[in-house]
Amino acid sequence: MKKLIKTLVIALVLININQCSRNSDNEDLQNLPAITAEEKNDLTFMFEEEKLARDTYLFLHQKWNLQEFANIKNSEQSHMNAIENLLIKYNIPYQKLPEGKFENSNLQTLYNQLITQGSISNKEALKVGSTIEDVDIKDLNNLSAKTKNTLILNVYSKLTCGSRNHMRTFTNSLEILGEEYSPQFISQTEYDLIINSSNESCGK
Repeated sequence: MKKLIKTLVIALVLININQCSRNSDNEDLQNLPAITAEEKNDLTFMFEEEKLARDTYLFLHQKWNLQEFANIKNSEQSHMNAIENLLIKYNIPYQKLPEGKFENSNLQTLYNQLITQGSISNKEALKVGSTIEDVDIKDLNNLSAKTKNTLILNVYSKLTCGSRNHMRTFTNSLEILGEEYSPQFISQTEYDLIINSSNESCGK
């Protein structure tokens, strides 16, 4: 009898803990700024785009052993983490595929093209880095214009800041090698403003 009572007590405690956990999760969601279906889709896309940057830099670092890629691949991992934190907060389903694999077919195609180009020479590899940051800034600018969610905007702002710093790193390295990068996605005006400015402190 005592064993039965003890078992029932434990079961009730576990039920209460689980219920509290669910209530806490619901309260957390209620305290977050509202999110739309489009914003959810944008976050899952951006997660994979940051993964594309990280995976490409991992590949190019292994190929050329350039310090630029060693440093920036770690930064791209932090960018992925920032987006992933939002996906988790909002209980948004997402996939984290193996290195070099992407659910989005356009990103998969882009990744394949970039690692092919980056395998040609160290100069082309650095151009690939500039191209990725070019795309990243353009997409982050566009997504930021589509949302009023303060949590999302704060993350997008920090990621854009980081991408501007990365672009400065890649273009400076290209200049040392006697090469230059021409923007393909952002405007020439925005590009000039970025590379002619000092590195920024992007916060945590």
